[in-house]
Amino acid sequence: MNRTNEHVRVYPTIGVCGLDCGLCPRYYTEGISRCPGCCGPEFSSKHPSCSFITCCVKKKNLEVCAECSDFPCSKFRSEEEYRELKESASYPSYKKVIPNLNFIKEHGIEKFAGQQEKRIRLLERMLADFNDGRSRSLYCKSAILLSLTALEDSLGSAIQKTRTDNIEPNDTKTKARILRGVLIGAASS
Repeated sequence: MNRTNEHVRVYPTIGVCGLDCGLCPRYYTEGISRCPGCCGPEFSSKHPSCSFITCCVKKKNLEVCAECSDFPCSKFRSEEEYRELKESASYPSYKKVIPNLNFIKEHGIEKFAGQQEKRIRLLERMLADFNDGRSRSLYCKSAILLSLTALEDSLGSAIQKTRTDNIEPNDTKTKARILRGVLIGAASS
């Protein structure tokens, strides 16, 4: 893998530590506070140093911790501890860190990246067609936490409801309310 002094990774949408960077609200922020993803372009100028990046990328020349023979090491918390961490509106959910890395370890990063790309496309559709300026964090968390099928079904249901109810394409507030309701319903079922 060709690494520059800045250590740009092949998959910046996948955090070295297993975070879903490509599904994070900060990845979709406009302007100076936009995050380029884990070790994406100009990452080092926007983020403090990270022990996961130092160990995995800089020292071992790996893409993600799941590729390391020492995974999971002492840098990681238990799966239960990650599930109990307080959620942040501006950062991706930690709940999938260990499951993401375990999936990569078992099936490979390319397969994980393919699934994540499907989630990214669905999220980008939600943001393009249903974003009222206040729902980005909910859409991002839904893209991380819901199953891919539930995510696809939720978006399809919201699109269908906007058509059935004859919602104007520029009525983003109503469209966002519909999608939020569908996603919340999917999460509680």
